[in-house]
Amino acid sequence: MERYYDDEIRLLSEKISTMGEAVQERLAQAVDALKRQDVNLARQTIAADEEIDRMELENEEYALALLARFQPQAGDLRFITNAMKINAELERIADLAVDICQRVEDLAGQPLLKPLVDIPLLAEVAREMIRGAISSFVSRDVETAKTVILKDAQADRLRNEVQRELVYDYMAKDGSTAPRAMPLLLISRHLERICDHATNIAEDVIYMVNAQVVKHHPERL
Repeated sequence: MERYYDDEIRLLSEKISTMGEAVQERLAQAVDALKRQDVNLARQTIAADEEIDRMELENEEYALALLARFQPQAGDLRFITNAMKINAELERIADLAVDICQRVEDLAGQPLLKPLVDIPLLAEVAREMIRGAISSFVSRDVETAKTVILKDAQADRLRNEVQRELVYDYMAKDGSTAPRAMPLLLISRHLERICDHATNIAEDVIYMVNAQVVKHHPERL
């Protein structure tokens, strides 16, 4: 029975990892659609969100079944309950990828205000944070989780730079640029929120492994 239980825990970990990979792919597609101004790719990515929703529900039901069947304690209980929280965080990240695609639709037929520089950099930070957060969960690696949390400051700086440039260099000087600037402002916000969700996952991993709460307590890292 114990070996079977270990297999069940391992399978839950694999399910979360698989969903994490799918979410990273959706984000990559969303950013690619923005850079190429490819509305068709944006709409395909939006439609594919149904698969992420299905995975979220399946993972949640699987985790609840483990709780009911085995009534785990201590570390295993933290692992399963945190898997459920991470599952929800990943679904929210996928929703934000959809939001980015909707902004791509808003920009359809309009030339970009400027070449995209900081937004793709922010997107890459977001992908790195998601990848690190999922890796730290699967391997129960606290040091990788800490690295993810510390990257959030970089994401905030890039988001602030995007907003500063669009607001002060464009909209404040020429109000007619607002319809092209606002979608980019929102995209930077969506990406920053994705980084926040990755941070939440990393914080959950530290709690799962060490039973240590670091949320709102950066001095504990």
